[in-house]
Amino acid sequence: MLTGQEEAFIRYWEENRSRQKKVFRQFLVGIPVGLAFAIPILVNLLSGWDVKALQETSVAFKKSQVMVLMVALLLIIGFVAIFYQKYRWDQYEQRYRELLAKKEKEPSSPIANDPSPTEIKKS
Repeated sequence: MLTGQEEAFIRYWEENRSRQKKVFRQFLVGIPVGLAFAIPILVNLLSGWDVKALQETSVAFKKSQVMVLMVALLLIIGFVAIFYQKYRWDQYEQRYRELLAKKEKEPSSPIANDPSPTEIKKS
């Protein structure tokens, strides 16, 4: 027997599964997760907690290195955003299929599986 929450999830996922599978939507929705990875990297590089590393980078910190760093951070954000949303989509899809299988297994009416009074007398 499915709970109300499970029935609501089945209805929700039937309506939204194709919309949430689009890569552009996955990217837009996953950007905060990607930023959660990229911002600490940027803060770590710019904080100056390692003096020796800061001296090395400040001497040779050229415009091209800044561009490489920005491209790398954008790639990290994009990859993590899309990967995370694809992972969530797969989990929702698996849950949806499990609930559909559970729904198919349950009897259509509880009376159909009850033994009839004549079957009870025979045993």
